[in-house]
Amino acid sequence: MNQNELYPIFLKVSQLNVLIVGGGTVALEKLSFLLKSSPNANVMVVSIDFDEALLELIAKFNISIVKSSYNKSLLKDMQLIIAATNNPHINKQIYVDSKAENILINVADTPKLCDFYLGGIVTKGNIKIAISTNGKSPTLAKRLRQFFEEVIPDNIEELAENLNLYRNTIKGEFSNKVSKLNELTKSLLSK
Repeated sequence: MNQNELYPIFLKVSQLNVLIVGGGTVALEKLSFLLKSSPNANVMVVSIDFDEALLELIAKFNISIVKSSYNKSLLKDMQLIIAATNNPHINKQIYVDSKAENILINVADTPKLCDFYLGGIVTKGNIKIAISTNGKSPTLAKRLRQFFEEVIPDNIEELAENLNLYRNTIKGEFSNKVSKLNELTKSLLSK
């Protein structure tokens, strides 16, 4: 049985420089996904042409655009790259250039050229759950996201806030705090 060996992290993309190369529907999908989770993401989109829907999304957020074909100099000061052009040769070049600069890259729809995947994400206030299928099935990740959005109650944020307040009142060592919080929250798993 294969195991998903991806290590999930939550990036503060408002503090990173993110570059999306492409101006079509794939770039729109990637930017939409990023902004849904992180509306203050620091993103620059580069393309010669931009679909109207992509320009509309860019106009709603603080997104900078560069009307240009891809050039390696665009990678300067970037920490995260998403290659989303409709040209596999350009996407491969972006991958090669990014790896040479030690910049994390995702080449859309090409798992072997990805340092990271954009999985399904469920957000309820401060609660965020990331779902990965190891790049195998974005559709399954989407369905799981929809399932969790339905079953996780909207008031989970209130519970998280109350647990945080309670955690701050617990005295003693770390293990004591963990024990008390575990006792208090174990009922969440009972049916």
